[in-house]
Amino acid sequence: MRYWLFKSEPSTWSWDNQAAKGAAGEEWDGVRNYQARNFMREMKIGDRGFFYHSQKEKSVVGIVEVCAEVHPDSTTEDDRWECVDIKAVRPFARPVSLDQIKADPRLEEMVLVKNSRLSVQPVSEAEWAAICALGETDPS
Repeated sequence: MRYWLFKSEPSTWSWDNQAAKGAAGEEWDGVRNYQARNFMREMKIGDRGFFYHSQKEKSVVGIVEVCAEVHPDSTTEDDRWECVDIKAVRPFARPVSLDQIKADPRLEEMVLVKNSRLSVQPVSEAEWAAICALGETDPS
């Protein structure tokens, strides 16, 4: 299993929107960055990810799971853009803020810290465990 981080503006697509989709999940569509698209091409069913609220909130708020591998993004006719489907697994007991992540030396090499603008990004196993501990949630 690999780990990822999915960023969304809560005013556009929030954790509550994602959770409301249930087991069917939802396309992680609208990504128009080649690096982020290429990360989605690497994802497999069952991979886990953090759901991150960007903009004002800037916090990891929950865990999602890839439930459909890469396929054409239904929001465009341009075949360069692909996406995966994700479903909500569980919310964090306590959101983990970007400030907390930046202050934790275990997370200083995290992509979120180094390239915070990337909307889909990999997360190492150690980073996964550290953030789950900060959010008081089970990493499995």
